[in-house]
Amino acid sequence: MKVALITRSTSYSTPGGDMVQVEQTARQLNRLGVDVRIHLSNERIAYEDYDLLHFFNIIRPADILYHYKKAKKPFVVSTILCSYGEYDKYHRKGIGALFSFLPSDSIEYVKTIGRWLLGKDHLASMDYLWKGQRKGINEILRKTTMILPNSESEYQRVIRNYPCKVPYKVIPNGISPEQFQFNATVKKEKDLVICVARIEGRKNHLNLIKALNNTRFRLLIIGTYAPNQSAYYNECRQIAAPNVEFLSRIPLNELVIWYQLAKVHILPSWFETTGLSSLEAAVMGCNVVITDKGDTREYFGNDAFYCEPSNSESILNAVEEASKAPLNEHLRNKILEQYTWKQAALQTLKAYQLAAIA
Repeated sequence: MKVALITRSTSYSTPGGDMVQVEQTARQLNRLGVDVRIHLSNERIAYEDYDLLHFFNIIRPADILYHYKKAKKPFVVSTILCSYGEYDKYHRKGIGALFSFLPSDSIEYVKTIGRWLLGKDHLASMDYLWKGQRKGINEILRKTTMILPNSESEYQRVIRNYPCKVPYKVIPNGISPEQFQFNATVKKEKDLVICVARIEGRKNHLNLIKALNNTRFRLLIIGTYAPNQSAYYNECRQIAAPNVEFLSRIPLNELVIWYQLAKVHILPSWFETTGLSSLEAAVMGCNVVITDKGDTREYFGNDAFYCEPSNSESILNAVEEASKAPLNEHLRNKILEQYTWKQAALQTLKAYQLAAIA
C-alpha cells in the first residue's frame, strides 16, 4: 500500500505537535512495510503513485478540498480538531479582540484569508473563498472514507460541531520510548518547573508566568514563539520575574535532560487535544499539570494535576501539589503501554485497511 501524508504548507517553518504526529506516523508506518511519503499541501503531488491520501488538520479545509478533488482517490483525515475559540473570543488583545464577536468557524475563515493575503500561507482551493470554513469542513466529512481523531472525546467534538455520520477510528497520540528513557537514579530538582510548548496565546504562558512569578519555583519556558505572536512573547518576557527563564527551541537530547531534571511539567493551555509534551514529560518522571479544556482527561484521567487557565491561584496551587507528590509510575506505565507512536501506527494501518475495502 502506498499512502501520501499531506500536511499544512508551514509545517517545517512553523513546527508544532501536528508535525510531530505526521513525522512519527510516517516513520512507524514505513517500519510496518507501508510505503508512506510526506507532502506539504502546497506541493505538486503525483496522485497516481498512491492508493490512499491521508490529510491532517481539518481546521484547514482549503488544503483538503483542493487535493481530494484533483486526486479522485479515497482519503482519510486526522482531524486534530484544536479549538482556539475561548482564547480568540475572550483573551485576545488589540485588533484580535474583534474575534469575540464572531463564531469559531468565522474566526478560522478570517485567519485563513488573512494568512493568504499577507503572504504567510498559500490558499490551495479558491472554492474555499465562497464556501467558507464550515461548509468546507462539512463537505470533507461527507466525502472522506474515515476520520482518525486522537481520542473518543475529539470524535464527539467533531460530530457535535459538525453533525454527521462518518466512520472513524481513534488513533492515539504518543511518544517514542527509545527517545525518552527515564533514569530513576537522577535526582529531581524539586523546585524546577518546565513548560515545553510553542509560545502563543493559546498555550497561556502569560498567566503561567503571573502565577509563578517571585515564588520558590524556578520556571523554565522552552520553545520559540509563533510567527504572529511576537508581541505576546515580548509581553511574557517583560513581566517575567528573575525566577523565570526562557530557552528557545532546543535539540531533543537537551530537552530530554530538562525533562529528567524537572519535578513538574505544566501546560496550562486554553485548549489541548492531548499535549504531546505532557506525555513526554510524564514518561520522564515529571508530575504533570494540565488544563481539562479539550481532550486531556481521556489520556491522563486522575493521574495529572488540573488547573483553571484563567486563574493564577489555581495554576500555582496545582504546581504546589504536583511538586510535593511522588513520581506517578502508573501514568508512566500507562503511556508506555498505550500511547506510543508504534501503537498509533498499528491503529493507523488498521484504518487504512478498512478504508481500502470501504
